[in-house]
Amino acid sequence: MTRIDRVLRSNLKLRHLQMLVALDQFRHLGRAAEFLAVTQPAVSKTLAEIERMFGLPLFERSTRGTEPTAAGASVVRFARSVLAGYDRTRAEIAAEASGASGRTSVGAMVVATPVLLAQAVERLKARSTHTSVLVEEGDLTRLLPKLRLGELDLFVGRLEPGYASPDLETEALYAEPMAVVVQPGHVLARKRKPQWADLAALPCVMPPPWASLRVKLDQMFFAHDLHPPADIVESASFLTQLSFIHQRGAVAFMARSVAQHFAAQGQVAVLPLAVPIDLPPVGLITLRGQRPTPSTEQLIDCLREVAAGMRRKPRTKS
Repeated sequence: MTRIDRVLRSNLKLRHLQMLVALDQFRHLGRAAEFLAVTQPAVSKTLAEIERMFGLPLFERSTRGTEPTAAGASVVRFARSVLAGYDRTRAEIAAEASGASGRTSVGAMVVATPVLLAQAVERLKARSTHTSVLVEEGDLTRLLPKLRLGELDLFVGRLEPGYASPDLETEALYAEPMAVVVQPGHVLARKRKPQWADLAALPCVMPPPWASLRVKLDQMFFAHDLHPPADIVESASFLTQLSFIHQRGAVAFMARSVAQHFAAQGQVAVLPLAVPIDLPPVGLITLRGQRPTPSTEQLIDCLREVAAGMRRKPRTKS
């Protein structure tokens, strides 16, 4: 057994892993010590102890704080993965001991949260009231690393082809086109045939510039010989979209099922304007070769059931 094998298998304790993750999170000995409720000298001593085990520096210290070395970043990833597995196992055992039914954590894009995921969790709760569901919203860039580290059990959102990888298992659930929305009573909501030129002249909430949807929406304006809107707010958050729709009379772009969901609640009006953009389907991503927990399997079954209903349900034309 090599030295590194021995350290990883036998010498590192949970307190070591927790301290490494805290140091990586705060990048400062004092703040990490405060978070861990220990003294700063204790953190320094423990870090020196771990570095002696590996025979390598794991963090660079400076007046600006601490930064992980290349070896340190690798050990921190290992620490996060082990701690995520520890937390999951502890939660499952505690749930069994208390008569509850476990816990699952899901990362979700906003395209899936208000309808698909909300209805799936409702079904899950109807079958297993005490199952806990942790939902973390974000995009693929933010959520896939957490899935790989074991901090999330499942991802639900658009299956962007650029993120396909041999270590990921994907399952498409349904196609989800876009819709254009405004606040009820907006001048465009009263217009029988709104045009893209109408949108270009108004404040708009657009996806962030790095999102593939943003590029495709800009191309739609160019295809109609128009410049994209100049008065914009950039966000993928529904709360931000709804806020600026109502406060500024802005136009926004939402997944069609989500737009119809909010329209049924009287929060938006869906414009009769087609958005012919080719988008990847909404689906699931899990780690290949890793068996889901029973609670995660139940949630996946519920997601499939809701998605099947969404595929069958006739949609109003936009």
